[in-house]
Amino acid sequence: MTKKNWLLIVAVAALAVVYVVYFTDWFRPKTVQIFHTSRNLHPRALRGGALPSLIFGINQQLRLTELKVVTVADFQTNLHPLPLWHLVTDSNSVSVKQFHYGEFIGGMKAAVKGARPQVLTTNVAYKLLIAAGAVTGQHDFELK
Repeated sequence: MTKKNWLLIVAVAALAVVYVVYFTDWFRPKTVQIFHTSRNLHPRALRGGALPSLIFGINQQLRLTELKVVTVADFQTNLHPLPLWHLVTDSNSVSVKQFHYGEFIGGMKAAVKGARPQVLTTNVAYKLLIAAGAVTGQHDFELK
């Protein structure tokens, strides 16, 4: 092969590398989009002072490996904040696209045996952190 052929092969390979790095998501960390909504599932429940149900949704079906809710203030100041709700999977969790705060998710258990989700208060910023293998996501929310 001549120098011209080698130069063309190197140029094509360099262009292919540039394309893969800048125009594909092969080397970007996998993330997931999370959203939340607050619903009053029982209209008479608010008369007793109960808070409405908090529902989280994600943009794709995932088998979660870890789920954690912490306060934003603790998350910003501590390396390992104390979670208000923390679930982990020991083997294989069910695939979910939405879940309620404090709900049991099949295949997941509390990170600390016997721990229950703590009650969330209004006007406090919280952060939901989820992981599904290499895919991670986080979402800030606040109860009004």
